[in-house]
Amino acid sequence: MNRKSICNNTLTALGLVAAAGLVYVAMPSSADASEETIQSTGTLGGVSGSSQMVGNDPFGHLPSSITLSGTVRDFAERSVEGGHPDFERRPDGSFGHYIDVVADNLDGDNKPAFRGFGAKVSSQWRDGEGRNIMSPREYVESRAGDVAGSTSGASGSVSSESSIEDWWRNVPGVNVWAPLDITLVRQTGSNVYTFDDRQDEAYQNLGGFFPINGELLGNSAGNNRNFHFTYELATEFTFEEGAGHVFTFTGDDDVYVFVDGKLVIDIGGVHSRVSQTIDLDRLGWLENGQTYDLRFFFAERHRTQSNFRIETTLSLRNAELPTTAAMYD
Repeated sequence: MNRKSICNNTLTALGLVAAAGLVYVAMPSSADASEETIQSTGTLGGVSGSSQMVGNDPFGHLPSSITLSGTVRDFAERSVEGGHPDFERRPDGSFGHYIDVVADNLDGDNKPAFRGFGAKVSSQWRDGEGRNIMSPREYVESRAGDVAGSTSGASGSVSSESSIEDWWRNVPGVNVWAPLDITLVRQTGSNVYTFDDRQDEAYQNLGGFFPINGELLGNSAGNNRNFHFTYELATEFTFEEGAGHVFTFTGDDDVYVFVDGKLVIDIGGVHSRVSQTIDLDRLGWLENGQTYDLRFFFAERHRTQSNFRIETTLSLRNAELPTTAAMYD
């Protein structure tokens, strides 16, 4: 497949703010030095300063963590006055993972667009390594070893064509919004960065990904946690062809990830923990050394859990932070 012939949707007027890239400087050897040291400087995802490789860590030059800035939006559940019909909704086809709720391309506001009421997954699509992957798209290269999944035909993941439009937009009277950062931590000896509510100390103490307990619209009715919110991140990365970079999300409920405006992770519906991975080398139009945006959209819509785990080898950087001004207007 010709990388340049599939699509030429490189980053254009998205208004993204590029963070500074890493600059690698090989330190000269010294008769007095007992170990090889590599120094890096710059800012990555809001984390600035320098880092070193000491000893045998081949990725020691990378930052120890990446902090990304996004927007959390709080909703009232459907059963209370002014509540949103999709929050605390039981899908028509019962709880589960639904695909094909959002369109393959972001809309003109860089938000997910409605595609349909979804199809409930019966068995997952998987790659040759056993990882869950998105159902086939013409712009995502297939590979030997891929295993086809299936759907049951059940539908009704959202209540209407227009209801999902509110999820990642600031809508006075419908939601309340605020900035929210998450920090991905590099795993020692690797280039893998993770954010995991089960490992992050703050979220461990909360029993899950509950960033706005007691805040914004307050906790869910009859509960000491806030279960009804969405989260949006706008990030960017420099593509390295053949590097095997991946992005994986594991959690509940809805998650949609777009690279260069195209859907690459599709985990819709109200469900327990589900995982899905995109290998960036499958995206044939990406060009080596070019910068692309990655947009992440999450919705927590139902009691009783909120699981959230990102794992990636991409060196993500903050892009456009969704507007959070006039929070209560």
